[in-house]
Amino acid sequence: MMLIDLLRALLLLSGALFFLVGTLGILRFPDTPSRIHALTKVDNLGLGLIVLGLLPGVEHWPVAIKMILIWLLAIAASALAGHLVVRVCREFRPSNAGEQQDD
Repeated sequence: MMLIDLLRALLLLSGALFFLVGTLGILRFPDTPSRIHALTKVDNLGLGLIVLGLLPGVEHWPVAIKMILIWLLAIAASALAGHLVVRVCREFRPSNAGEQQDD
């Protein structure tokens, strides 16, 4: 096994691990803003590591550019969606906002 193959496998496994950690964050964190934060940050990093792991195996550069653009679009969409979800949650928060509630 060549060093580049080992690096690719490490990047792919790390990306999958970040997705798993993000999923656990959704289940474990107490409130919606914390859950959204865990989901957006960790999943973007996981997707980035997976894209970086796949790039050395791409034979044509237009495919590599498309993969990077998809990653950048996912980052932008994730940030926008997270912001909108948290804004809606804050608008419709119950009157006893000082107490922490399970969602």
